Amino acid sequence: MTTRAAVCVGLNEPWKTEEIEIDAPGNREIRVQMVYSGMCHSDEHLRSGDISAPPEVLEMIGVKSMFPVVGGHEGSGIVTEVGTNVTQVAVGDHVAVSFIPSCGTCHWCASGRQNLCDLGMTTLAGGMISDGTYRYHLAGENLGRMAQLGTFADEMVCHENSVVRIEPWSNMKAAALISCGISTGFGSAVDRAKVKPGETVVVIGCGGVGSGAIQGARIAGARTIIAVDPVPFKLEKAKEVGATHTAASALDAQFMLPELTMGRNADVVILTPGVLHGDMIAAACGLGSKDARVVVTSISPFHAMDVQLNLFNFAMFNQALLGTVFGSASPRVQVPNLLNLFDSGQLKIDEIITQEYTLDQVQQGYEDQAAGSIIRGVVAFDV
Repeated sequence: MTTRAAVCVGLNEPWKTEEIEIDAPGNREIRVQMVYSGMCHSDEHLRSGDISAPPEVLEMIGVKSMFPVVGGHEGSGIVTEVGTNVTQVAVGDHVAVSFIPSCGTCHWCASGRQNLCDLGMTTLAGGMISDGTYRYHLAGENLGRMAQLGTFADEMVCHENSVVRIEPWSNMKAAALISCGISTGFGSAVDRAKVKPGETVVVIGCGGVGSGAIQGARIAGARTIIAVDPVPFKLEKAKEVGATHTAASALDAQFMLPELTMGRNADVVILTPGVLHGDMIAAACGLGSKDARVVVTSISPFHAMDVQLNLFNFAMFNQALLGTVFGSASPRVQVPNLLNLFDSGQLKIDEIITQEYTLDQVQQGYEDQAAGSIIRGVVAFDV
């Protein structure tokens, strides 16, 4: 069969809507009619090369290039067909996707850390999880899929390990954003930084992931939440979802902290900029108090190796520098949890969806994101 999808054919090439061939689902695979797809910045990282793996890494997984590729790794939809041996979902089920598949049996899944599942090694390139072959084709050429998904398509074929079944009454638009960005930001505050009631939190970068981090800090009981972003529009939105103070730069936040904390600085600093660079680490640690937890959430260029850090202060202040993927929480636990918080009015998602796009407008959506005119865009499918 054929379907329409937003495809990137090479490094720095634009997203273009193409009619592609898509095969029927195979063993443990499903077909999903997409309802919403979030427009996460990570797809742009793929297009720009920030997360494009080097040739030697690609060779290990048996591929020559990450392109051409169907974009999209945030989304929600309805299962319309199942292949053989599918046990986790059935036709008609509503699902949210998970950019980290979870097998349920590897060491990480068995110990409750599905976000670290060994299947994650396949998430950026290569064929299907099930057998390494391809289900998507364009003009006779195999197509990759962002994060084993490819949600920028009317229909998607993926492995059942890459979706989370949700209740039929769940809000599908909220589920799309919760499937990646909101969960990642929320978990950065709640599960990785373990924000405690009364603490002071600084969130650097107020896009979709940063908005999740701000809300995680608010729901965890933070007394003071400083949102840092150079774009005034984003700072206004940050206040809507829970920021108590705003600053245009880390330096501005540095001047604010002594008065707000009686000279102690922030208990937690969460880095959620569009692209993370090594020189941001020292500045983030400088905002932290003694015993501060500094959480690195954003994506850096694949080859980035250099970090600026005052090692003397880092050790003497007893600080912790922490990485995170999917907010250090298990997708099958976090997605339903956050949908419940949304339903109860505690988690705000409609407020950060500032624009809806059609599948033909994916490139425009990312141009708007780069210009700072939206917090988070979503692709709405004609279902």
